[in-house]
Amino acid sequence: MVPVKDRIIKVTFNADVHASLQWNFRPQQTEIYVVPGETALAFYKAKNPTDKPIIGISTYNVVPFEAGQYFNKIQCFCFEEQRLNPQEEVDMPVFFYIDPEFAEDPRMVNVDLITLSYTFFEAKEGHKLPVPGYN
Repeated sequence: MVPVKDRIIKVTFNADVHASLQWNFRPQQTEIYVVPGETALAFYKAKNPTDKPIIGISTYNVVPFEAGQYFNKIQCFCFEEQRLNPQEEVDMPVFFYIDPEFAEDPRMVNVDLITLSYTFFEAKEGHKLPVPGYN
């Protein structure tokens, strides 16, 4: 993978929590600058401020939607149950890169901002979250 050094992209980070989940959840950085073909590392922080253990699970999306096919996560906490004990606070890494082909797609020529957004939900027995796909 060869980095495309002349194409700088601002990646911003968003965090939401469904009303049923009593967690505090936020990105540890609001933005970073990346170039296609180079890996980047970002962190989110989650805290269970309650007095009981809670299991959460997250989904994510990428905006603009068309850029999502180029956004590749190497390591991520999404779609896996995360158990936080009472008052526990954890750092959650996201290791990612933007595919160098991003720079060659004419639809991406005016895209210089990508937002990665996560939403945490309380995990419920028997419920499955939809996995996003780009076809």
